[in-house]
Amino acid sequence: MNKKAFQFVIFLGLISLFADMTYEAARSINGSFLQILGTNGTIVGIVAGLGELVGYGLRFFSGYLADRTRKYWTIVITGYVINLFSVPLLALAGYWQLAVIFMIAERIGKALRNPARDALLSFGSQQMGRGWGYGLHEAMDQIGATLGPLLVSAVLFYKNQNYQIAYAMLTIPAIIAIGILLYCRFLYPHPENLEVKITKVETNGFGKRYWIYLLAVIFIAAGYVDFPIIAYHFKLHSIITDSAIPLFYAVAMATDAVAALIFGRLFDKIGVKTLFIAVCLSTFFAPMVFLGNTSIALAGMILWGIGMGAQESIMKAEIANIIPTEKRGTAFGTFNAAYGLFWFGGSALIGYLYDISLVALIAFSVITQIVAAIVIAVFVRKN
Repeated sequence: MNKKAFQFVIFLGLISLFADMTYEAARSINGSFLQILGTNGTIVGIVAGLGELVGYGLRFFSGYLADRTRKYWTIVITGYVINLFSVPLLALAGYWQLAVIFMIAERIGKALRNPARDALLSFGSQQMGRGWGYGLHEAMDQIGATLGPLLVSAVLFYKNQNYQIAYAMLTIPAIIAIGILLYCRFLYPHPENLEVKITKVETNGFGKRYWIYLLAVIFIAAGYVDFPIIAYHFKLHSIITDSAIPLFYAVAMATDAVAALIFGRLFDKIGVKTLFIAVCLSTFFAPMVFLGNTSIALAGMILWGIGMGAQESIMKAEIANIIPTEKRGTAFGTFNAAYGLFWFGGSALIGYLYDISLVALIAFSVITQIVAAIVIAVFVRKN
């Protein structure tokens, strides 16, 4: 294993740790914050989905820009600044429309930097194994996603449910993340040199395998309930207290971290079959979260975290395996744009279904995950 490449992946993981500590902490309370500001389930679902639509849709263009300009670091740094510093501004939001603007701005920043960041990670992870590299990065990422909700949970508990203080506290991890990012840029000005170049037959497009794989991904995205609607449900029906909502999210993020490590190792041994296993495990989180009592809902969040761990690690590792270096930014961008488009459509529909029928919501979520598993099985057979 190339030591320099391994250290580069660790640096990227540290950046993600503190970045996720910032914006995942916010996402753990955004749903309940919007409920306090006077929204309904449909609006929460649309806001969650719109943020993902804008965020993921822009990734097509930012990925293409990264491939065309090779200005990976410029794009990544700009994106992280917008992504992270939109979060503390939520402390100033006195009405839901302004809160929505800041929430979407956070997603825009993430959209700008993610394809370029994923390309950087692909350079460093090649020699250590794609699955392990992406899995390790996702695990570090989710350590931050666990610590952040724990931080805001403590603030809400000790500061009498003061959301403004909770959001403002997130300025600290945001500054740390930007500091590590700038230092990493100084140490690794040309990270593409970390990857051993392998000659591949040139093609005009991405190939049939890519599009079959993308079909599975969009079914996963469409039916995977975003956490703001889950938090809204917990708040509306008093399943748990306000300060416990981010704790449930923290449990899911901790599960995500462990799952990413396990699935990452497994991916390097058996390939994309690992994603099939993860989807099958996480399929039934919706009935547990929306129909269960506190204990069952917590178990449902663990299944939800397993699915998220797979989506954020091995799902991307397969893209790096099947797409050559010079097209990887565009491939990640296209992948993320499609993911976001169907996440938006699914989230909007899920929010609507929440207001009229929980049974319909659950059925939609479960069926889409089953279809995704079938498409993945087809993809595996064609490999």
